[in-house]
Amino acid sequence: MSGEANPDEVIASDEPETGEVVEESWFANFFGFEEHGTDLRTEILAGITTFLTMSYIVVVNPAIMAGIPGTKPGIIIDGYAPGEVRQMLAVVTVLAAAVAIFVMAFYANRPFAQAPGLGLNAFFAFTVIGALGIPWPTALAAVVTEGVLFILLTAAGARKYIIHLFPEPVKFAVGTGIGLFLAIIGLEEMRIVVDDPATLVTLGSVASDPIAIVSVLGLFLTLMLYARGIKGSIVLGIIATTVAGYAIEAAGLVEAGTLTAQIPNAQYNITPLVGAFIQGFQNVDAFAFALVVFTFFFVDFFDTAGTLTGVSQVAGFLDEDGNLPEIEKPLMADAIGTTVGGMIGTSTVTTYIESATGVEEGGRTGMTALVVGLLFLAALVVVPLAAAIPLYASHIALVVVALLMLQNVTDIRWDDLSHAIPAGMTILIMPLTFSIAYGIAAGIISYPVVKTAQGEWDDVRVGQWALAAAFVVYFVVRTSGLMQTVS
Repeated sequence: MSGEANPDEVIASDEPETGEVVEESWFANFFGFEEHGTDLRTEILAGITTFLTMSYIVVVNPAIMAGIPGTKPGIIIDGYAPGEVRQMLAVVTVLAAAVAIFVMAFYANRPFAQAPGLGLNAFFAFTVIGALGIPWPTALAAVVTEGVLFILLTAAGARKYIIHLFPEPVKFAVGTGIGLFLAIIGLEEMRIVVDDPATLVTLGSVASDPIAIVSVLGLFLTLMLYARGIKGSIVLGIIATTVAGYAIEAAGLVEAGTLTAQIPNAQYNITPLVGAFIQGFQNVDAFAFALVVFTFFFVDFFDTAGTLTGVSQVAGFLDEDGNLPEIEKPLMADAIGTTVGGMIGTSTVTTYIESATGVEEGGRTGMTALVVGLLFLAALVVVPLAAAIPLYASHIALVVVALLMLQNVTDIRWDDLSHAIPAGMTILIMPLTFSIAYGIAAGIISYPVVKTAQGEWDDVRVGQWALAAAFVVYFVVRTSGLMQTVS
């Protein structure tokens, strides 16, 4: 046959020495599978894994952001019931996530996924709208403003510069801190760990709670599959746990709705949300607006920086100085996602720590992100499709990855207090405050303090002192009640 080959056609050639088949395809060439030591099957499995572990946001984000008149602060639209607003927000959540993820896939070529961030959406609804009394269109205007600032700072290289100022011990501690953070999130959703008024957390009713029982069995099944080296072990564990939950409920062993998730219908009309940010710029209180933008900016900046650094450490992307090469590209994906998200009606978009699950499955390129983005769009068919996977099943992946991320602690020089203290503060504060940004802040503030105490203050760069001071200002603004006083 003659003529040019179809770019989508797979070309196979036998290697006589090994008998292996080497595959080349458009995907392999574009994303650089050979360079990153991966293949199409691995990337697809990794994408599915990441999607399953973060798909809860399609349900959770609307639940947090939608308001209920007289009961809960959030987005309330005249003429629409709270359930309809939640469905609109589910569609907007999917679209914002997909935009950011596709930029990550095709521009940054990294296996990271993004969506509206937990914590920031709660701040949006309960603090900005609820405590401050700021109209929701104005809150969206603040998100768009933050996103535009991120785009400009990323294009200028300022975000990359600031992240490179992170002290080395903080960079190497982020992965372990995120691991503990993931473990708490996962164990809590699986009801193995529950809150307690006396001790804050304690062991749940593991032997009597159906969710805890199924979760524990699913967790150990997943760990066994992983220990056996079975590809896709995390996905198989999630699916097996989900099937077990539905089967137990179908057999009548527990009440309906105990182990299964309810899938609501979709409301595709999102016109009341799209562009609402424009009217949000009208008649704003400049000081209150600036504080809101400042908070969105600070938390998102360091959440994203911490996630990129921690997950990149697992993937082996960091260089010898603990920096992620070309970090400005994934940062731009985050910035564009935030800007578009605010324009169409949702809170700040950020990089998800659940990306670590796909990386642990072997995802190394933008193909992993592309799969996640396509699955998010597929969820539009029956929004939210992802709700079919119960949270306790999907969060098994977080615990498995958390266990694996703890090994990153060996990269820290524990025999040097100028490394041990900032690293230890980062690792402890991150899970205990439920914030990646706060953990990074604790490490960054403690680094120059310890260095000065050791008489090595001249080893601290001016930018690191400025970063520490900025975090002190942030904590004053965030925890002194100042934000409530401007309402």
